[in-house]
Amino acid sequence: MLKEFKEFAVRGNVVDLAVGVIIGAAFGNIVTSLVGDVFMPIIGAVTGGLDFSNYFVPLSKSVTAANLADAKKQGAVLAYGSFITIAINFIIVAGVLFLVVRGINALRRAEAGKPPAAPTKTEALLMEIRDLLASERPAPRPPVTPAPPAPPSA
Repeated sequence: MLKEFKEFAVRGNVVDLAVGVIIGAAFGNIVTSLVGDVFMPIIGAVTGGLDFSNYFVPLSKSVTAANLADAKKQGAVLAYGSFITIAINFIIVAGVLFLVVRGINALRRAEAGKPPAAPTKTEALLMEIRDLLASERPAPRPPVTPAPPAPPSA
């Protein structure tokens, strides 16, 4: 069982998946920082100090706080500002992934459009030998058809 697990764990697809998950987590942190530290302050400056992170609707009368952190301590709140920030995160991630896939597809199309590479000297010699052997081979004989069976005698 341990041997099977080792074979499974070191298989190329599993390792590739693990690397993808780790890079994805790191990419998520980069996007979160990009949105929280770059885009949202710019949006806030353009809209006159608008800060989505503190947009909420209190769901109970006991919530009287002006910011989201204190409001959550007082009771239930609908934090739609957080949702807006996460939606912006998603749009940025989707846009970046679209551009990455688009770039990869462009590279694949460029590779597919290239003419095949010229054969190496070794390959050219092997093809020449193959062609010479094929030309020296006698032509195949036509297939022999069996004679029809004799009619039954009465």
